Amino acid sequence: MALFNVRVYGLLFDENRRLLVSDEFIRGNYYTKLPGGGLEFGEGTRDCLRREFMEETGLAVEVTDHIYTTDFFQISAFNNTDQIISIYYRVEAPFPISLETKTTAFDFAPHQVANPNGECELFRWIDWDELNEECMSLPIDKATIKLIKNKTPF
Repeated sequence: MALFNVRVYGLLFDENRRLLVSDEFIRGNYYTKLPGGGLEFGEGTRDCLRREFMEETGLAVEVTDHIYTTDFFQISAFNNTDQIISIYYRVEAPFPISLETKTTAFDFAPHQVANPNGECELFRWIDWDELNEECMSLPIDKATIKLIKNKTPF
């Protein structure tokens, strides 16, 4: 049976015009994506995003502008019976942002990626001038980055 999987993601920029991304190791593969995750039953999209940010980063964010909602068919990268619908918001966090980040993509310690069935996550910032759709791994994230780069002057 096909299902809809609703995902909610946040675009967090710091005071230096850098976007926070998540480098993840999932089921033996590496992905760069935006922070966020799955909507739970009984939860609104903004509540979901606040919860996901707190769980993943420890940051209490304020969800502001709606940026984009998926407008094309996308099958899940992890379950070929699920259609993904992703909703993107801009989020703000108190400054200074206290979050451990890396400067290099996929800068995992060997033990973090030793189990091919395991999962782990690290965060890093991408400067606005270096940000493009190729920085992202997933198709809907790519579409969102393309959209903001074409519409958002910094």
